[in-house]
Amino acid sequence: MDSLKLSILKRLYFSNPQSIAELSSSIGKSVPNITNAVNKLIQLNLVDQDGLAPSTGGRRAAQFVPNEAQLPLILSVAIDQFYTSVTVVDFKNQFKTEINTKGIDLKQESAYTKIVDLIKETIQEIDTYHIYGIGITIPGFVDSKTGKNDSYSIESPLYDLKSNIEKEFNLPTFVENDSTAIAIAEHTFGKAKSIMDVMVVNLNWGVGLGMILGNELYRGHSGFAGEFSHIPLSDSNKLCSCGKKGCLEVEASLLAAVESATDALKSGEVSSLQQIFQSQHYITGDQLLNAANHGDQLAMEAVNRIGYMLGKGISTLIHIINPQMVVISGRGAKAKNVLLPKIQSAVLEFSINRLSKNTILEFSDTKNIQLLSSTCICILNADKNIYKTQTID
Repeated sequence: MDSLKLSILKRLYFSNPQSIAELSSSIGKSVPNITNAVNKLIQLNLVDQDGLAPSTGGRRAAQFVPNEAQLPLILSVAIDQFYTSVTVVDFKNQFKTEINTKGIDLKQESAYTKIVDLIKETIQEIDTYHIYGIGITIPGFVDSKTGKNDSYSIESPLYDLKSNIEKEFNLPTFVENDSTAIAIAEHTFGKAKSIMDVMVVNLNWGVGLGMILGNELYRGHSGFAGEFSHIPLSDSNKLCSCGKKGCLEVEASLLAAVESATDALKSGEVSSLQQIFQSQHYITGDQLLNAANHGDQLAMEAVNRIGYMLGKGISTLIHIINPQMVVISGRGAKAKNVLLPKIQSAVLEFSINRLSKNTILEFSDTKNIQLLSSTCICILNADKNIYKTQTID
C-alpha cells in the first residue's frame, strides 16, 4: 500500500466521516490526488461512502469512513503497575473479544510471562491472520522509537518489550508510555477533542501526564516531557519510586489513597470497606473509589487528600503552560464528584486567578481509555503492510 492510501486510512480511523476536501486539508495533498486514492480504496472495499456532509450553501460533499469489516484488527494491550488488560479492536474501535484482565504486578519476575500468557489467551479467540499488529501502553520511561523502557534493567524482558513481544507473536508491535498514549486518545476521541493546548493527567497508581500543544503531542528534547508525578511538591518525607523525596506522586496517586485508607482501616476506623478489608486483608483501588462515590467517609477522606495535591500540581501546570484545558483521565477519573471540589479548591489556593480562570477542568468519560490508546498507537505507527491480503498500487 502506498503512503497516501495508508495516510487516508489512518486519518479516517482517527476522525470520520471526512470529505475529500477535509482529507486533502488534513493530509496536505491535492484534491485530485486524494480523490484518486479514495476511489481506489473504495474499489478495494476498504473505504465506504457514508452519506453527505451538511450543506454549506453549495453542493453537499460525500463523506467517507473506513470499512472495518475489510480492514485488519489490532491486538490492544494496556499495562499498569498491577493490572494488564488485553482485547482485539477493529478500525471503528469496536472490541471483537471480551476484555481479558488479570492482576499482574510489574515488580514480580514472572510479570512478562504472565503478560505473554494473557495475550495468548486472547489471541486464541481470533484468526491471527486478521491481526495486523500489537499496540502496548505501559508506565515508565518509554522510548517510542525503539520501544525500550528505561524504567527496567537491561536484563528485564520488560526493558525491550517491543522486540520480545514481536518474537513471541511474529506481529508488528508498538510500545508507548501509557500517559502519552492516553493524551493522544483523549485528544482524538475524548473530552480534549479539537482542543489545541491541553494537559491530560493520567490518574492511576501513579500520576502521569501527556501534553498536547498546538494540536501536536509534545515530547520534549529527549522524549520524556511530562514527568508530572516527579515534580517536588510534596512535604512528605516518603521516598518515591524514583528514589527521591518530595515527589507529587507520593501524595497524589491512587496508590497513595489506598495506602492512606489501609492505614485507617488497620486502626479500626468505621467504614463500609472494613468488612472487605477484614476478609481479604487489603482493598483495591476500584473498591476505594466505589466506596468514595457512595459517600463512605473514610474513602472520601483518602480520595480528597490526593485531590488536593493533584490540584496543587495542576496549578503548577497552569502557571507554566497556560493550557486551554486540563483533563483528568485514567482509572481515577471515575471519582470525579469527590475529586473535583478538592482540585478546584487547591487550584484557587495555589494559582493566579488571571491564568486559572481561563483553563477548563474536565474529567474523562471515555471507557477503557488505555485500551483505546493502545489501539491508537498501533494504527498511528502502522506501515504499508497493514493491508496484507493483496498489493495495492
